[in-house]
Amino acid sequence: MADYRIGIDFGGTKIEIAVLGRDGAMVLRERMPNPGYYDGAVTAIRDMVHGVESRLGGTTTLGVGIPGAISPDTGLIKNANATWLNNQPFGEDIQKAVGRGVRVENDANCFALSEAVDGAGAGKETVFGVIIGTGMGAGLVVNGKLITGLHHIAGEWGHIPLPWPRIEEFPMPKCFCGNEGCLERFLAGPSLARDWKGQGHSNTAGIEKAAEDGDVAAIAALDRYMDRMGRACALIVNILDPDVIVLGGGASNIASIYDRVPPLMKRHVITPTCNTPIVRNVHGDSSGVRGAAWLWEADET
Repeated sequence: MADYRIGIDFGGTKIEIAVLGRDGAMVLRERMPNPGYYDGAVTAIRDMVHGVESRLGGTTTLGVGIPGAISPDTGLIKNANATWLNNQPFGEDIQKAVGRGVRVENDANCFALSEAVDGAGAGKETVFGVIIGTGMGAGLVVNGKLITGLHHIAGEWGHIPLPWPRIEEFPMPKCFCGNEGCLERFLAGPSLARDWKGQGHSNTAGIEKAAEDGDVAAIAALDRYMDRMGRACALIVNILDPDVIVLGGGASNIASIYDRVPPLMKRHVITPTCNTPIVRNVHGDSSGVRGAAWLWEADET
């Protein structure tokens, strides 16, 4: 068994590294700016890993979370919003750079794994972990194992259509993926901000306070948001029936979600009683890097 687990959260603007002990306790955590180009990023990860390992003095495993996924067909990165990663053999190149095995996984999957192992979903059989920020993603963990699917796209919750649409929600907004009506275009942070303040706005900070103070636009935008979130969660319950839905990203800070959405969700769930909890994450912005570290199971280290 390795002495330490190293996790890397590879973001669009920063690269973060963290080390967990055998008990899951955080030993260290550091970050640096992402160079923003492929060769520089590979080199940066190599140097960060070797620098940390030189200080640890023990055996380690290494997992990396990325804003995309490795295609099982080609071994190349796909669906990365850091577009210069796409069509690159990132996993293979990182392994060559550090000189050993590396696990590379989607960052939303890392979030879900982190919260399932020792976060808000700890002890639950089926955990659906959701990140809602500038975009939307999710991961599914069953009995402690990530379910990634045949095409490595399991959990792409943001790119299914808004269920049970209302007449007033047509025409559906176009999504960058080429389809119309994707959940991301209704529930991601910038979408809520535009619904509140109009085009050109992307920040939802203060929306709940504004609603409390009587801002009619904020009240209406939150009402629509909660209804849509309820429908979206009901769809997941009808398909997966998870033990818990864990929220992360900026949306997880909208406190009223946790009281308002469960009753709205029940209208659309095909069971007389729906007790699926919707909860806030435990590890916050540490979940991604912690989940990357947990990509290696105990019996593999």
